[in-house]
Amino acid sequence: MVVLIALLAGIGDIAALLALFGVNAPMILFGLIAERTGPGGHGWQLPYWMGTVLGAVPWVAIAIYLWAPGRDAAPPTFVYFIFFTIFVFFDSFAVNFLLQYHRIGRWRSYLFGEVGYVVLSLVAKSALAWQVFAGALAS
Repeated sequence: MVVLIALLAGIGDIAALLALFGVNAPMILFGLIAERTGPGGHGWQLPYWMGTVLGAVPWVAIAIYLWAPGRDAAPPTFVYFIFFTIFVFFDSFAVNFLLQYHRIGRWRSYLFGEVGYVVLSLVAKSALAWQVFAGALAS
């Protein structure tokens, strides 16, 4: 998803796209490491925060491309909407993780947090697909 959003924002250099993919993959792996400690387990904070920092890198790179001064051609308006909406969904995964591992409210149930991941994933991917589709039709 991040690579597609980067492409829509105007990042076309294959090395940059590979780097964005390369920094996104460890973010997911750090989430797996944090999850392997188990709900309420100790030691998940370091991989969580490392994943959070790595997860921010692609969004900073995309934002630089979206708001870079002096660009010859700006991306279509729908790309900015995609940036904001999918960024919110990506942040929601981190919030879901914190609520689940601190066992706050309904997230006391491990299953509730896992269902949250599935729903967030489905909605985020659907939102991206529909926004790209609608934006392509409008162009």
